Amino acid sequence: MCGIVGYVGPRDAREVLLDGLKRLEYRGYDSAGLALLLDGVADDLNLVKKAGTIKEGLEVSLGESVLDARSGIGHTRWATHGAPNDCNAHPHRDCSGKIAVVHNGIIENYAELRDELREAGHSLVSETDTEVIPHLIEHYRNEGLELFEAVGRAVERLEGAYALAVLDGSTPGVMVGVRKNSPLIVGLGEDENFLASDVPAILPYTRDIIILENGDMVSVTCEGISLHGSDGEKIEREPRYIDWDPVMAEREGYPHFMLKEIEEQPAAWRAALLGRLADGQVDLPEIELPREMLEELSQVYLVACGTSYHAGVAAAPLFERMLNVPARAVIGSEFRYGEPMLDEHTLVVLISQSGETADTLACQDLALEHGCPEVTITNVVGSSMERRSKNVIYTRAGPEISVASTKTYTTQMLLLYLLACELGRRRGTPEEVARDLLEAIPGMPSAEEFLLGETEHLKEVARYLAEWEDVFFIGRGLDYAGAMEGQLKLKEISYIHAEAYPAGELKHGTLALIEPGIPVVAISTQDGLRDKMASNVEEVRARGAWVVLVTDRPEDRAASYADAVIPVPGLVPELAPFFVGTALQLLAYHTAVLRDCPVDKPRNLAKSVTVE
Repeated sequence: MCGIVGYVGPRDAREVLLDGLKRLEYRGYDSAGLALLLDGVADDLNLVKKAGTIKEGLEVSLGESVLDARSGIGHTRWATHGAPNDCNAHPHRDCSGKIAVVHNGIIENYAELRDELREAGHSLVSETDTEVIPHLIEHYRNEGLELFEAVGRAVERLEGAYALAVLDGSTPGVMVGVRKNSPLIVGLGEDENFLASDVPAILPYTRDIIILENGDMVSVTCEGISLHGSDGEKIEREPRYIDWDPVMAEREGYPHFMLKEIEEQPAAWRAALLGRLADGQVDLPEIELPREMLEELSQVYLVACGTSYHAGVAAAPLFERMLNVPARAVIGSEFRYGEPMLDEHTLVVLISQSGETADTLACQDLALEHGCPEVTITNVVGSSMERRSKNVIYTRAGPEISVASTKTYTTQMLLLYLLACELGRRRGTPEEVARDLLEAIPGMPSAEEFLLGETEHLKEVARYLAEWEDVFFIGRGLDYAGAMEGQLKLKEISYIHAEAYPAGELKHGTLALIEPGIPVVAISTQDGLRDKMASNVEEVRARGAWVVLVTDRPEDRAASYADAVIPVPGLVPELAPFFVGTALQLLAYHTAVLRDCPVDKPRNLAKSVTVE
């Protein structure tokens, strides 16, 4: 999830773009760059880009250069293809150096296009998927097409998601923007106009915006804009007035980053699935684990800390089913100081949002020392874990600002599920073992959107929880994994003491803590365990507990014993932890807000734990 900004008008374009990129840096901060056209000078396209933050990288590289530009495009990057270095930073240019492109999204068929372009004589120098775009535009420009038409022909070749801003030195004073499944807006000013990923980039200059819809293309000059819909026909769309303060704008109007990131989960899941699942088949070519190695596996460890550990707990049963060997999730800080049985037949899957978690890094070293095949799942390109790993899967969740993990947790689970299915296929597990699951996964984003649209009842439950200092979570099987993550979210942002227990363990001590009114969150989504869960719910209810039931079946017998019911979508039982996770994220969020807690920055916690 990168940030894009573009400008055409009388102001100093360099300063407008730098200011806009700083306001978008929460969308990505691996590298940044500008492409600027000097006022009235055709073909004089100046490009400056640098790895690192805007302040320490791009601004230093710019110095006092390009002070009289009146149009340009800028980009701040969250890397998905290629390491965060100077070469891979945006903007990217064509062979002539006249065309520059900035891109937010993922081009799914870039490898095929790259090979085609190289065969046609184009020179591509970066590792990114984006670089194919300016070369495609160049190809159609060389056929005699005007810039707008050439961009339109180029994007017809693209598969995936993209928001683009395009500049051509041969056509000064004109920008072209395109949107498909990635956000892009037009800002309308007086004798000046803007393109941007989000409102914050242009808020100091205009409050009037047009939100581009999928398939829209727009030509932007200082005199005005020309907007075309997905059918190619010119259209008019009424601008919207944005009444936000600057901090609110960075959150796109949300009161907290956490809520924004919870609601970004459908988009994050779609990005995670792009090019990795089609027609019921998983494709993870970045994983270099051959069938011969997989056939000799004796066990699997899923190693992580905190929320990432809970993702591993949810995924471990699927690894066992797909690989037919023992698989278990382990906490990094325990694994590294124990004496795990490690050898070349032990697969170690390491999970870390940042790729810098100290305990998980140490476990990676331990695995490599013992010759274990390993896979790293992370959200950050260029992290320490990524650099050490031979097999890396990026979650593509984009920047996550709130300390409490939400979209990165669910995308980790999603990639773990895909990995288990892919390795099982390579090992020779029959396709029908995972068929129902893989057919259901593409429906997850839409089901998640439905869930996010039906959340008012959660606020009522939160009002009850907010008055208590202890809350218990119970579940069985995958629902216990959901209970573990639910209690962590509640305790870390609302400061309520919360504990998760396997529901069958209640009689082994926990029932002594149940007193009249105490909240118990019970999760029941797993076929074959519903009657057992109903009995457990009845046990705590009989002792006075105030029971919240999270279920994909409101007719579940346990609902008759519950004081409140939180319904979640039911696709297949294996996918329940995703929707349970979202519901409990929202429950924790609303509870923390009612208790006036600093939701995005809970006390004593940090986003990335880089020390023991």
